[in-house]
Amino acid sequence: MAGGVCALAAPFVNRGQFSLFARDTLEYSTRTVDLVRENTVIDMLGLLTLDYRKLAAVQTQELAFPQQEFDLLKHSGVNVIHPAVGFTKGDIRGSSAADLTRWNHFVATYADRFLRVDTPADLERTKTSGKIGVILGLQNSAHFETLADVDTFYAMGQRVSQLTYTNNALGGGSGDPRRGLTPYGSAVVDRMNRLGMAVDVSHCSDRTTLDAIATSRKPVLVTHSNCRTLVPSSGRCKTDEAIRNLAASGGVFGITLVRGFVRPGGSATIEDALQHIDHVIAIAGVEHVGLGTDVDQQGRDRNGAARFDLDGANYSRKIYDLTEGLVRRNYTRADIAAILGGNFRRALGEIWASNGTAAR
Repeated sequence: MAGGVCALAAPFVNRGQFSLFARDTLEYSTRTVDLVRENTVIDMLGLLTLDYRKLAAVQTQELAFPQQEFDLLKHSGVNVIHPAVGFTKGDIRGSSAADLTRWNHFVATYADRFLRVDTPADLERTKTSGKIGVILGLQNSAHFETLADVDTFYAMGQRVSQLTYTNNALGGGSGDPRRGLTPYGSAVVDRMNRLGMAVDVSHCSDRTTLDAIATSRKPVLVTHSNCRTLVPSSGRCKTDEAIRNLAASGGVFGITLVRGFVRPGGSATIEDALQHIDHVIAIAGVEHVGLGTDVDQQGRDRNGAARFDLDGANYSRKIYDLTEGLVRRNYTRADIAAILGGNFRRALGEIWASNGTAAR
């Protein structure tokens, strides 16, 4: 994926298809290309890079962020990313604050390319500005050592917080399915609701997931998970009960492309990931599914060690591949627009609508 990979080719008029990337023989329907270009595409666990040492160096300007990598991200079709990580050991509060500080520094340094997304209006600005929107979030809320910390981190720009990664003071992680939301966890959810910070339950236990949905007055998000009905062995995937309750709250479920959450064994492809979208829609409705891929533009498998990536996947084209699959499945333009970003845009708008401007 060297220089020129992101150059868009002219349409093949006779066949109504585009060869999207230079030197690429794979073609997409004009409907697919139009859908991606017309909509604000939101990846609710979209990553700049999985090379975290490199990311830290870029964020602190020890290394420059290459224009080529920005171009790759830009032409991937994604307009908004939520590049959250989770800290579970050591000084979790300090590490979380440092992470947000680095992201704020990065976005400010490359303000011509990136935009920090704080409000519903910022989501709209990403498409018109041509910038990549960055939603600041964390995958563990153990940094909320007091309720005042929710305000502190909101003021730093955090707009999404996953309640648990593993068991913490708020509730249970996915490895402990029966541990529920604690009284302190309920108080944190209430404070997040008041400020306008999204509650994410992707890694939460089954009980904590249901408790958080029942407790929250705002829509709850699963930014990145899949359906346990299709992967029964995975405690990280969500039950049908959780998906239905999430939908009843107005929430949205982001589908991930991490192999182990797509299929329990054997081959696993984009087609298998699309089955998870089909399943959420079948039990909860098209208004409650989106994307939370949990991969960067290169995928997770490095140095020939294949453990996480889907067979045949080119992750710089994942949005186009997913969209083409939805077109093949005869979803309407409106449905595909909702899946690509409209649903998360609606839910985040509801969550952030009464955000606490005094805390900023």
